[in-house]
Amino acid sequence: MDQSRIRNFSIIAHIDHGKSTLADRLLERTGAIAERDMRDQLLDDMDLERERGITIKANAVRIDYDAKNGERYELNLIDTPGHVDFSYEVSRSLEACEGALLIVDAAQGVEAQTLANAHLAIESGLEIIPIVNKIDLPAADPDRAARELANILGGSTDEVVRISAKSGSGIDDLLEIIVDRLPTPIGDPDAPLRALVFDSYYDTYRGVVALIRVVDGSLTEGDRIRLMASGQDLDASEVGVRRPAIERTGRLVAGEVGYLITGVKDIDLIRVGDTVTQAGNAASEPLEGYAEPKSMVFSGLFPTDGDDFERLREALDKLRLNDSSLRYTAETSRALGFGFRVGFLGLLHMDIVRERLEREYDLDLVATAPSVEYRAILLDGSEQIVQSPQDLPSPGALVTIEEPYMKVMIITPSEYIGAVMELVQTKRGEMGEMNYLSPERVELHYLMPLAEIVFDFFDTLKSRTRGYASLDYEPDEYRPADLVRVDILLNAVSVDAFSTIVHKDRAYNYGKAMVHKLRELIPRQQFDVPIQAAIGSRIIARETVKAKRKDVTAKCYGGDITRKRKLLERQKEGKKRMKMVGSVEVPQEAFIAALKIDQD
Repeated sequence: MDQSRIRNFSIIAHIDHGKSTLADRLLERTGAIAERDMRDQLLDDMDLERERGITIKANAVRIDYDAKNGERYELNLIDTPGHVDFSYEVSRSLEACEGALLIVDAAQGVEAQTLANAHLAIESGLEIIPIVNKIDLPAADPDRAARELANILGGSTDEVVRISAKSGSGIDDLLEIIVDRLPTPIGDPDAPLRALVFDSYYDTYRGVVALIRVVDGSLTEGDRIRLMASGQDLDASEVGVRRPAIERTGRLVAGEVGYLITGVKDIDLIRVGDTVTQAGNAASEPLEGYAEPKSMVFSGLFPTDGDDFERLREALDKLRLNDSSLRYTAETSRALGFGFRVGFLGLLHMDIVRERLEREYDLDLVATAPSVEYRAILLDGSEQIVQSPQDLPSPGALVTIEEPYMKVMIITPSEYIGAVMELVQTKRGEMGEMNYLSPERVELHYLMPLAEIVFDFFDTLKSRTRGYASLDYEPDEYRPADLVRVDILLNAVSVDAFSTIVHKDRAYNYGKAMVHKLRELIPRQQFDVPIQAAIGSRIIARETVKAKRKDVTAKCYGGDITRKRKLLERQKEGKKRMKMVGSVEVPQEAFIAALKIDQD
């Protein structure tokens, strides 16, 4: 199709503001999907997305639209996630577009992720169409939401489109506005091929399927192509588009979005952000790729059955193709055996990955307590990255430990400012700016340690503001902090799976809570089991699982008391010898339960 009739755009918004519902209505109104095949969240392929009502993966689809001017247009739509953990998906999607639909809930107004996504679109140089959704809700205030959007984008409230994606109100006008306002793709159809790989996934039968945006030139089935990052030459065995079902077209030209299948099964060959060109007529410069996503939270994933280690490795390899932000290395735990240290973008990302591994690959996993990446400055001046408590050097070799701080943006109704400030202070936050978006809504900026954010901060923030506050954060810098490693000892033996790095002021409370949990979870043994929390060689908390006791005096029916005492002393000696050579039996359920409680 002629480039002047192609429009490429993403739908961006805060979580639960109606992105997927709008995508459903656009597909429905343009006849891209038959009425009998229509269902809610059509572009959300995973069961997990439907169950939670959120978008996890960006998804691309082509729509043909007959405009009122008599022309037929090709609309390439990318539906994106809204949660802060998946902002990397959004940034990748925006690189494949010229425009973006920025949606705001008429009842909620501008939220933290609305601002973050708007800034991403502005930095990418995209044309933004502001939209107020859910105008038919009883609590809707579309005028206020339109004013907040206009303040962010610097435009007029007259430019804000008002719709109801659920009922379909305003959708026809929006399609015309997309055609009129969004720019056409800029690219040279006659230049050597340059196509950007903006996403990919693994198909069991076809191998790696790459989603691409053709910037220059054209791609035809049978072409010999080259991946510019790896230098690998492959054959384009299948080329097509998604409508949303896969449709083989055989050719993609400059400005179009589609898929490419080469038949390759090696998932490391085709990387997200790579540039595809022709082997015989290669482009001189690759397209600008993506900044590598930085893992924020680290956790160990261990199979409950040690024989599943290789299956877990294969599952992580395949999942990384679908989620390029995933990072992992093999690690060993004395308590849990062989597994992987995995880096995630946040706690929701960690929860989603673990659940996908268990569901899609039929694995039973144990996740260790999450931690963040610290920097240890050693006496010899060198710097060591610490991703797990076991990596932390001994106190004698340390000068200081630095922890990551984040720039935090919280948007809340003004009546909850006091509750939010009190919460952030308890989490070692430092106050920055405070801006009023309107008399009822305020934007707060803080600097906070990442370790304080990733555990329960978001849940506590929601509970203190009755669900009205929203949160967004981005990396800032590393700062020195008074941190210690708390080890848990069972029968004087350290269990590495329960170790964690915490601030010194919180160490005692954490140690006391952990030993109390374990006392309830570990079954009674044949001898007393001391459970201790320690910082270095100093014990800070202790509980004891009392031994099972056989009534050895049951056979004594009267007689001298010294006979009973002799039997009890012999039993005591036997238990003492058993304790010297016995190891503590810790059931798998105890690890799972303790670690789950720690994350809650």
